[in-house]
Amino acid sequence: MSQGKHLAHIMGGLMGKINTAANKDGIIHRLLKWLRSGKGQRTVIIITFMSVPLLLLIVFAYLPFIKMFEFSFFNMKYIGERKFIGLDNYRDVLTDKEVMNSLKLTLYYLVGSFVQLALALYFATMLSFKTKGGSFFKGTIFFPYLISGIAMGFMFRFFYTRGFVFDTVLTWLGVELENLPYWLRDKGVNNMALVATSVWKYMGQNMVLFIGAIMSVDKDLYESASLDGANRWHQFCYIILPSIKTIVVLNMILSITGSLSAFEPPYVITGGTRGTSTFFLLMHNMAHRHQKVGKASAMALILFGLILIVTIAQKLIFKYALSDSNEDISKKTARMIKKQRAKEAQQ
Repeated sequence: MSQGKHLAHIMGGLMGKINTAANKDGIIHRLLKWLRSGKGQRTVIIITFMSVPLLLLIVFAYLPFIKMFEFSFFNMKYIGERKFIGLDNYRDVLTDKEVMNSLKLTLYYLVGSFVQLALALYFATMLSFKTKGGSFFKGTIFFPYLISGIAMGFMFRFFYTRGFVFDTVLTWLGVELENLPYWLRDKGVNNMALVATSVWKYMGQNMVLFIGAIMSVDKDLYESASLDGANRWHQFCYIILPSIKTIVVLNMILSITGSLSAFEPPYVITGGTRGTSTFFLLMHNMAHRHQKVGKASAMALILFGLILIVTIAQKLIFKYALSDSNEDISKKTARMIKKQRAKEAQQ
């Protein structure tokens, strides 16, 4: 009897293993069948193409950000011992007069960003319609964006040098050289000179984005508005601007965040001397020149927080504070055109 029970137990174990193997074979068969299907192949392609960018993003963006957050609580250099000091780095940054002065310089670049957007929108509106030499002007305005920031810095370094290009042009216009300031040494004008270089470089990028948005506006809207007696200014206010609102917001976010992180003009042209050191340049020097990695990490996180706050505030202002009456008018005009087309089709 004991031998029979033992044999039955062995047979039961073998049958269980066979059933398990059969179930596994069934799962593998269904998996292979699903992979051969169109849905399975699409899923595999999506996962394959997403895995590499996500891996790079995690390795080179998210993990360094987490480490930077960790470093901000330490008094440390790149090599050597680390000492945990809690929030002292943040206190040092917020009480440092040099850091606060560098934040004030952001106002120069912030004003410059609005001038840049206004000029870009003006040129985009003009060049979106038939204009003599339109392609030439588009290429000319966009070309500075293609120039390396370092090369641009060296160009303007000589451009603003005393007695060089800019001073020569002004003397041709009748201005005495003795009455001109030192564009890179005079603290009253050097930051405005640096902001002008940023406007010159990045205006073309904003213009191209605006042109792409304006070109997507239905041409029939302009014709209908002209028949109703609207001039170019009315067309801009009630058709173009509401239709490209998304691109305007995008360009404003890019410009404002860029003004908060200005680096190349002061770094290359003046080296951050004579009151031209921006927050980003100061953070760079803190990390690489003075080897205060913890304090530089705290500065980077504070800058990240400022950019985040400004971006959210800007989106809320556009969403709630600004009137949508122009957008409503644009939608009414579009509905009117659709009705006119329907009547013409019936006739």
